[in-house]
Amino acid sequence: MTTLRELAEHLGLSPATVSRALNGFPEVGEKTRLRVLEASERLHYKANSSAKRLATGKSGMVGMIFRATQNLLVDPHFVDFLAGLSVGLADRDIDLIIHTASHGELLSHYKRFVASGSVDGMIVSAPTLDDERITTLKERGFPFVVHGRTADRVPYAFYDIDNDGAFTAATALLADLGHKRIALMNGPSGLAFVAQREAAFRRVIAARGIPVPDRFVSHDEMSEDLGYRRAAQLLSGAEGSRPTAFLCSSTLMALGVIRAAAAQNLKVGSDISIIAHDDVLPHLRSEHFSPALTVTRSPIRDAGTALAEMMVARIGGVDPLKLQRIVSVDLIARGSTGQAPKSGGEAWSR
Repeated sequence: MTTLRELAEHLGLSPATVSRALNGFPEVGEKTRLRVLEASERLHYKANSSAKRLATGKSGMVGMIFRATQNLLVDPHFVDFLAGLSVGLADRDIDLIIHTASHGELLSHYKRFVASGSVDGMIVSAPTLDDERITTLKERGFPFVVHGRTADRVPYAFYDIDNDGAFTAATALLADLGHKRIALMNGPSGLAFVAQREAAFRRVIAARGIPVPDRFVSHDEMSEDLGYRRAAQLLSGAEGSRPTAFLCSSTLMALGVIRAAAAQNLKVGSDISIIAHDDVLPHLRSEHFSPALTVTRSPIRDAGTALAEMMVARIGGVDPLKLQRIVSVDLIARGSTGQAPKSGGEAWSR
């Protein structure tokens, strides 16, 4: 493997100049920098990580702290997001440190990471509406990016999907099909994206004059089993007239609804309609459901890839206001949605 000194001798430059060129120091001219980079690739030069840290003052690592749950490592949303993020960072020679903490200890763990100097930046996932992690990182001037956003206008770097637009379109589709008893099966309460989706849902049904009692809006971890239990309860009629349509925050929840409908001998697409948000998980293709699932669609892996690029830019000093991205979401109508059944045309009463 080529050493720094050998690379410098090949180029006729000093090792110090080559090191500065590789690490982006501004005093090295662009022509020289490009020449050094081209030669380093051609000669397969790989910088020593310890030497790079000394030269740049950077650790070459970013951190991400997740709320500890029993099923975190088998959650397909987490795994696919992590795949995009880790590959995106690795392509830029940056290592990802993953840490878990109990819900009540999240903030203290963020503070410890920042104080330790062990990472160059932090990635904040699943922000709450009033997220102390974001406030703390901003106050300390520490580079960070957020997967999601806490409000429409924020002063930090983020990547988010248009949750409002997605659930506005999905709710409107069900209303246009004549559904007046629509149940919303949402993610855990307190999370920003969950609040955005519920606000869109309530705004559309209110504009259409469709009442939805609070008991038909649920907040749970987005899993198939919890989706099944909640749907089975609603379809049993124990809480009043059963829904004719379900709007779910994940395809996993929709799988549970499909199971519950089958247990009641209800046909999806005619007796009940289902729409779910689809993160495009590789082993859970919504188009392969029977019937194919109507979805709002945005790949979660893309979020990980984009956040890796944004994180590198923030560490490099790019203005966070230039690193704000909201991605539109496609609504794809398929066989799981149909006209409201004639027997279910009456709306819920309060």
